[in-house]
Amino acid sequence: MDVLDLARLQFAVTGSLHFLFVVLTLGLAPLVAIMNTRWARSGRPVFEGMTRFWGQIYVVNYALGIVTGLVMEFQFGLSWSGLSHYAGDVFGAPLAMETLVAFFLESTFLGLWIFGWRRLPKWLHVACIWMVVLTAYASAFFIMIANSFLQNPVGAVERGGRLELADFGALVSNPALVGALPHVIGAALLTGGMVVAAASSYQLRRRTAEVELFTRSLRIGVVTAAVGIFVAVASGHAQFGLIQPGKFEGNAGAGIGLGFMILLGEMVLFPLLLFFGAAVSRMPRWGWAQSLLIGLTPLPFVISILGWMAREIGRQPWLIWERLTVEDAMSPGLTPGMITGSFAGFVGILGLLAVIDYVIIVRIVRRGPVELALGA
Repeated sequence: MDVLDLARLQFAVTGSLHFLFVVLTLGLAPLVAIMNTRWARSGRPVFEGMTRFWGQIYVVNYALGIVTGLVMEFQFGLSWSGLSHYAGDVFGAPLAMETLVAFFLESTFLGLWIFGWRRLPKWLHVACIWMVVLTAYASAFFIMIANSFLQNPVGAVERGGRLELADFGALVSNPALVGALPHVIGAALLTGGMVVAAASSYQLRRRTAEVELFTRSLRIGVVTAAVGIFVAVASGHAQFGLIQPGKFEGNAGAGIGLGFMILLGEMVLFPLLLFFGAAVSRMPRWGWAQSLLIGLTPLPFVISILGWMAREIGRQPWLIWERLTVEDAMSPGLTPGMITGSFAGFVGILGLLAVIDYVIIVRIVRRGPVELALGA
């Protein structure tokens, strides 16, 4: 591989690993907020248990996901300085807003929610977790503004060999954003709902003592996953009228990502969720349906990565569509040895974090709602 292919592969692998954390964080946040709200309204211990249990999983995934985001920032500075030089004034604006929202507001409200348990007034505590949800989705919004600009560079003019922001409204109303943002949100809700449904099914199969907690969680998870995949499929089809001409023609990687995303999402997961998911939500002791939901857990993550592949690989050889090629966006002076070394370091860190995240979440699921640090 030459240095360009190594840099592209590095970004693809690290970006995919980071997105695994993001899609679960976005999917779990509203579910935890809904559970917390129901606890505040009813005062029932079962909703407190649900909030603490799923909130603990959310906090673990969020904390480790933040670190993976930092690795992505390092990669931009190392390998793609040409992008910053040419379009930093435009591309960097939504990224700066995302940083302010994610690292300041979202983290602040999450900290207040974690450490304000039984210290803050009840409804102020609930407001904190809803602010976490709001800022998390605002963060996704700004990221998708930046990504959509790469797909369809609107709202910018070129002066002196650099792009300058001319119309922020055009960025926000970018056709590449209008269809893609609901698609990402749908994928996140599908992922969060499937994880909740599968973990609840696992506990019910083990004949847990917390039957009501996990039965309610199972139903919430199934409904959320069904809504999520419906939104993802509908918004995905809506995007076909907005795709750049020639994006998938002759591009094997993008075509494979698109083909398998449609196959797994619409032909496998969508009908199974509609039929088997509805059955298990009514009859939570149906072991065969529980086993099916557990087995389907990896599919939302796989589908999300395939969708990301289709969107990003289809843009090649352009980093900014018809404005800046990937080759011109690379940092000058990079050697294969430098990229290989950073590739090994980045993938090693992200891979380790992914394994740690998986192990901790699995342990929490197996242990159930006992000895939880959150809210103790």
